[in-house]
Amino acid sequence: MSRKIFIIGASGFVGGTLSRHFVAEGHQVLGLARSDRAQFSLKAAGIETMRGDLDADMASVLAAAQSADVTVYAAQVAFEREPAIIRMLCQALAGRGKAFIFLSGSGVFMQRTGGGWSPDSFAEDDPFVPEPLAGPRVEAEGIVRAAAEHGLRSMVIRPPVIWGPGDNGPVASVYRSVALTGAAGYIGSGLAAYSNVHSADLARLFSLAIERGRAGALYHAVAGEIPNRWIAEAVARDLGVKTRSLTMDEAAEVFGSFGALLQSACSRSRDPRTRTELGWKPTQLDLLSEIGEPRLRALADPQSNQGANP
Repeated sequence: MSRKIFIIGASGFVGGTLSRHFVAEGHQVLGLARSDRAQFSLKAAGIETMRGDLDADMASVLAAAQSADVTVYAAQVAFEREPAIIRMLCQALAGRGKAFIFLSGSGVFMQRTGGGWSPDSFAEDDPFVPEPLAGPRVEAEGIVRAAAEHGLRSMVIRPPVIWGPGDNGPVASVYRSVALTGAAGYIGSGLAAYSNVHSADLARLFSLAIERGRAGALYHAVAGEIPNRWIAEAVARDLGVKTRSLTMDEAAEVFGSFGALLQSACSRSRDPRTRTELGWKPTQLDLLSEIGEPRLRALADPQSNQGANP
């Protein structure tokens, strides 16, 4: 069944993946574009676009959402702005027989371990202490799930690290560390691990959620997890360099302050509801299969402009 799907954040890594996936499935996709560059990129992929902005033109965004069968929110904005934006979208869509899916992330329960391992992992219904920076994101999740009580088939999808063609995730970060330090870096013991999922598997989950997802549900998507030191060791073998343990101060210089926070934290998740209710199962399980990709090796070249922090 073909649907009209409006994607907020269509020009980003995840939003772009979803846009191309839905087009391939035969849906009519409308992507929100904030700039000429974003609009050109989406049109080149065969995706219908509309110019709009979550700051300056929210009325047009709400109208586009109301005209679609499904709205997917995959935008990247400051956490503190999300609750207000999500509340407006949910209120505009209430009682209209629409579907709304909010892309969250497992960073909401990440644990600051300084590079160490944590025994804790979290399924969809498990309680957790929110990461302080992600308080507004947790609030936005709650708004989405509560909107199911007001005639909106609203859902939250909360993936871990997302990898795949063109990603800028943990493997890319380690290659970039080689350009900056001459070694493949990790933080502390390097045993901190984030669960992960391939972008194509995540896109299939969105399709399943649209088809059979339950209003008010929260879905995880997990294919595996790899300690950061293992990633560094694989990059080191690929490039013939050494690994290096970094302090948090050193890591902030290499990965940037936010990148260092992510590289030093544990966020381990499980997805029993997703597999049971939706029948989802990942097919691409090895994040280390990215090792050796030319685009990633280029990041390790200190002469390349790509070698600088993003």
